[in-house]
Amino acid sequence: MDFEYSARTRDLQQRLTAFMDEHVYPNEARFAAEVAQGDRWQPTQIVESLKLKAKAAGLWNLFLPESELGAGLSNVEYAPLCEIMGRVAWAPEVFNCNAPDTGNMEVLTRYGTPEQQQRWLKPLLNGEIRSCFAMTEPDVASSDATNISSRIVRDGDDYVINGRKWWSSGANDPRCALFIFMGKSDPDNPDRHRQQSMILVPRDTPGVTVLRHLPVFGYDDAPHGHGELVFDNVRVPASNMLLGEGRGFEIAQGRLGPGRIHHCMRLIGLAERALELMCKRALSRTAFGKPVAAQTVTLERIAEARIQIDQCRLLTLNAAYMMDTVGNKVAAKQIAMIKVAAPLMACQVIDWAIQVHGGAGVSDDTPLAYMYAQARTLRLADGPDEVHRNQIGKLELSRYVSRH
Repeated sequence: MDFEYSARTRDLQQRLTAFMDEHVYPNEARFAAEVAQGDRWQPTQIVESLKLKAKAAGLWNLFLPESELGAGLSNVEYAPLCEIMGRVAWAPEVFNCNAPDTGNMEVLTRYGTPEQQQRWLKPLLNGEIRSCFAMTEPDVASSDATNISSRIVRDGDDYVINGRKWWSSGANDPRCALFIFMGKSDPDNPDRHRQQSMILVPRDTPGVTVLRHLPVFGYDDAPHGHGELVFDNVRVPASNMLLGEGRGFEIAQGRLGPGRIHHCMRLIGLAERALELMCKRALSRTAFGKPVAAQTVTLERIAEARIQIDQCRLLTLNAAYMMDTVGNKVAAKQIAMIKVAAPLMACQVIDWAIQVHGGAGVSDDTPLAYMYAQARTLRLADGPDEVHRNQIGKLELSRYVSRH
C-alpha cells in the first residue's frame, strides 16, 4: 500500500488540528465543569456550540465511506482524522463522528429503508438526536453473540420485544431517541447465525425502561453513559425490522468492522497524547540529582512507546487499506489484529505516562486516569481480546490445513 496520505487528508488533518488547538483543548476544563453542575446527563453547552463551529468549518460527518452522505473519504483517508479526534474523549461528538452513532448511521445507510432513513438517519446526520446499540446482555456470555437470548416475536403487523440489555452506550443521554436492538427472532433455526435479527425501537416506546447507568472504573461517562435496559413487551411495527428476519449477524459484521477501526485510531490518538504528557512531565521534574527524562528507565519507556504507537498506526492503516480494497470480510484478520494490538498498546503507554506523573497520574488533575479507563475498557468492547485472538489463530492455521 501507499503510506502517503492523500492531499485531501493532509488538508483535513491541518484543519482538524487547528480546530482542536483553538476550540477543544482550551475547553477541556469547561466541559468537565459543565458536566459537574446540576444534572450530569444534560448535553453540555460547550459541545453544542462547538458542533455549530465544526459544521461551519466543513468538519462534519467525516466518516461513512462509500456514501454520498458523508465526506466521501475512504477508511484509509478517515483513519488519521479519527486519530486526531481521539486525543480528547468528547471531541468526536463535536464533529458528529462519535460512537455508537457512527456505527448506527452506517447501519441505517447500508441496510435501512428510505422511510427508516428519513425518520432516523437524517436527524442523526444533522446531530439533532443520539442513538444506542442494544446488544450485550447481563445473563449470558455476550462475547459469543449467538448466546443473545432476548426475543423478537412477530405478532400480526408488529413485533413484540422482550429482554434485558446492558453496556448500552448512550442510553442515558436524554437526546437518545433510537435503539438498534439485537435479539432472537428464530431460536430454533439450525443455523445459529440466522437466529438473530436487528430491529429499530424508538426510545419512547411503552415498555422500554432505563434501569441505571453503569460506571466504568468509577467514571459515569456523563452525559453519554452506558445503560442497563429492560424491554418488557415492547411493541413496534413490523416495518421497523432491519434488512429482514435472521439478518442480524450479517448487519453486525457490516457495522463492527468500521467501528473497530475507529476505536483503534482513536486509541492511537489517546496514546500519542499520553506520550506527549509523559515527555513534558519527564522534562519538568528532577529526581535523584538529574531530570526524570535523563533516567535510563524513562528513556527506554519513551522509546518503546514511540515504537509501539507507530507499529499500531501502520497495522491499523493496513487494515483500513484492506477494508477499502478487498472488503471487511477479507480483511477480518487484519481488523481482529488491530482490535487486540491497539488497546494493549494504549494501556501500556498510558501506564508509563501515569508512572512518570507519580501521584498526579492517578488523580483527575491530568486526563491520564480516565484515558486508562477508556483504553482498558476497549479490550472488552466490540469483542474481547480472547475472541479476536481465537479468530486470528484459526485464520492463520487455515493457511496450512490443506497442506496436511
